[in-house]
Amino acid sequence: MNRGKKAGILAAAAILLGALALRYDGSKEQTRYTATFLDVFDTKTDIIGYGMSQAAFTEQIEQLKEKLVYYNELYDIYHDYEGINNIKTINDNAGIAPVRVDPEIIRLLLFCKKIYADTNGQVNIAMGSVLSIWHDYREAGNENPADAKLPPAEDLRVAAEHTDITKIIIDEEASTVYLSDPEMSLDVGSVGKGYAVQRVAEYAKEIGMEHVLLSVGGNVCAVGERLDGTKWRLGIQNPDLDSEEAYVRKVDVADASVVTSGNYQRYYIVDGERYCHIIDPDTQMPADYFLSVSIIAKDSGVADALSTSVYNMPYEEGLAFVNALDGVEAMWIMEDKSMRYSENFEAYVVE
Repeated sequence: MNRGKKAGILAAAAILLGALALRYDGSKEQTRYTATFLDVFDTKTDIIGYGMSQAAFTEQIEQLKEKLVYYNELYDIYHDYEGINNIKTINDNAGIAPVRVDPEIIRLLLFCKKIYADTNGQVNIAMGSVLSIWHDYREAGNENPADAKLPPAEDLRVAAEHTDITKIIIDEEASTVYLSDPEMSLDVGSVGKGYAVQRVAEYAKEIGMEHVLLSVGGNVCAVGERLDGTKWRLGIQNPDLDSEEAYVRKVDVADASVVTSGNYQRYYIVDGERYCHIIDPDTQMPADYFLSVSIIAKDSGVADALSTSVYNMPYEEGLAFVNALDGVEAMWIMEDKSMRYSENFEAYVVE
């Protein structure tokens, strides 16, 4: 769901640690810690886990931060980094030459091509030409609300002619990516953050973190259960930010991700109407069916992509789509603030 404006090096990141002693395996005492830092994927990251000491936990957190920064830089479309060919590098060379990239970019793009097929084109990372127009108008509108405007329909129509995902040419053997349309650009904001969170969650297991909760913006990923064997309890945000109730539902999950896409965080107002950052590839306009859509799935990258694609679908279409998927559930918050669920979503809900 979410486009980062800025890649962070974590230079000014704040780390807040709190502790709660727990008994583990009848002999070892572990402690629960929380780390919070900023400026990765242009959002707030919270990580909850356990360690034999604060020093041991902090060392593992530094490793996870390093991985998040690594993916942030690879998937950035706005900034260059010394010694790194990233998504921006690919875009800068559209129609010019193939770019040799890190294998993690190849894996992401192959994943995105599969998601494109699985969602019937509702998640298309080749829509950078369209999304950049909306980004610029949204930024200008938020800086000067009195003069906020919608992009001209003709500009969007022309840009949409350069969104053919088949023109992303991937050479796995050479580890290169080439955009054969010189007017095309990639934007992996609908998938990249969730994909990165999933990869970091897998890395957490590799370094011995068997019970950890990662929250990167709207992407939440639970690795295992809590140390005491209970599931992680997560709140689904109320899209009415003025409400005294911060969460509309709470769900219990283990080894799963919860991702929400909504119209209440990144948007701008034109003539009294709200236009969010999630753009329907069929209309080149912001989707306006719901206040938010939340997805529960095993894989955070899949959950991220599906929250965007289902947000772009009318309710009945999205319901049928989700109910046909194994291990995926959804919750919709409608414009009237009522809630609807996929077939088994309520099995996760706790009062």
